[in-house]
Amino acid sequence: MFDILTSPDAWVALLTLTFLEIILGIDNIVFISIAANKLPEQEQKKATFWGLVLAMVQRILLLFAVSLLIGLKKPFYYVESSWFTAGISGQALILLLGGLFLLYKSTSEIHEKVELPEHDEEELKSKNLVTLPKALFQILIIDFIFSIDSILTAVGMTNGIGDHPNDALILMIIAVVISIIIMIVFANAIRVFINKHPSMQLLALSFLILIGFMLIAEAAHLSHASFFGSEVGTIPKGYLYFAISFSLLVEFLNMKYRKKEEIIDDMEEEEESAK
Repeated sequence: MFDILTSPDAWVALLTLTFLEIILGIDNIVFISIAANKLPEQEQKKATFWGLVLAMVQRILLLFAVSLLIGLKKPFYYVESSWFTAGISGQALILLLGGLFLLYKSTSEIHEKVELPEHDEEELKSKNLVTLPKALFQILIIDFIFSIDSILTAVGMTNGIGDHPNDALILMIIAVVISIIIMIVFANAIRVFINKHPSMQLLALSFLILIGFMLIAEAAHLSHASFFGSEVGTIPKGYLYFAISFSLLVEFLNMKYRKKEEIIDDMEEEEESAK
């Protein structure tokens, strides 16, 4: 069953798949952090852990149903008009709804954090009635949306590997398990860091807006949507990850600068008190 692991090509594919799952899982960790931080403090770690465990189970089940996922790429409805044409598929519809949900969720969270007074925070939490099952449900929905793209990409990468049909499936399952374990190790630290720094929270929510827009564009591209004769192109993920990395670098520099200023201010206060 695991004879495929004796092949060097299989190990290269496994390492590549694991790295891919971790990179694509960053989006998931950001959303899990936002969702978990809405819960009472004693349930936040539990939501992060079980959210990732359930995501792992869901991805493995989706791998066993990969033929169904591939079938979602086929258009089931065509729209043709003088200014708009598209072939609507199940995959495109899932990505579109997921992108719209991320835009709505991220914008709502930014509105709460920026526009509403801080003294209304406890009242706001009681109105939202965020519970552990509700947070886990949201995490599973978002993971399902992210899984569609990553699993289909993994299927393309492992196509033709091994002598048996199940060899590629075994590699993909191992990659998913390893990547989720790595995410579980670091997810809580990332969640605490995001929750501790308000500017990082807004930055994370802005990333989710970018990802939501990318999902919508991807859905239009997969549908071969055309507006006034111009077909919608896809947004290269490298551009998105570069923007996110650059923004994080700038924010880390800002945090370091602010920390240095605080140290200088404390030293000046100590000198004044000594006088």
